[in-house]
Amino acid sequence: TTQLAQTTLRSVAGQHELDEMLASRDRLNSDIQRILDEQTEAWGIKVSNVELKHIDLDERMIRAIAKQAEAERLRRAKVIDAQGESQAAEKFLEAAGILSQNDQAMQLRYLTTLQTIASDRSNTIVFPMPMELIGRLSLKGSAGEEK
Repeated sequence: TTQLAQTTLRSVAGQHELDEMLASRDRLNSDIQRILDEQTEAWGIKVSNVELKHIDLDERMIRAIAKQAEAERLRRAKVIDAQGESQAAEKFLEAAGILSQNDQAMQLRYLTTLQTIASDRSNTIVFPMPMELIGRLSLKGSAGEEK
C-alpha cells in the first residue's frame, strides 16, 4: 500500500504545476485518496485519509521551478509596465484635448515647460517653435522667391 501510495503521488503530482499543488492541496489529497481507495479495495483496505506533508524535489526540478517563477515575475512586470504606459497615454490624450480647447492653457503649459528647463542647470536651453510658425515662415520664403 505504501509503494502504491508513492507511485500514485508521483503520478498525480506530475500532472500539476507546483503552484497549483500548493494552492489546492485538499483537492490533490482527495484525488490521491480516491485513486488509492479504488486500487486497495480488492485487498480489503479502506484508505480513509491522505495528507501530503512533504515532497522531495530533485535539483533539476528545483532549478526548473525557480526559472519558471522568474519568468512569471518578469511577465507580470511587463504587464504592469504596459498597463502604466496605457494609462499614461490616456492621460496625455485627455490633457491634449483640454489644452487644445484654449490657447491660453497651451501658452501656460509652454511657459511651465520653459521654467522647468531653466531650473535644470544644464548649459543647453531649447526653445520649441510651433510647427504652424515654421509653416508660415516657409510659405513666406517660397512666396518671396516666386515674385
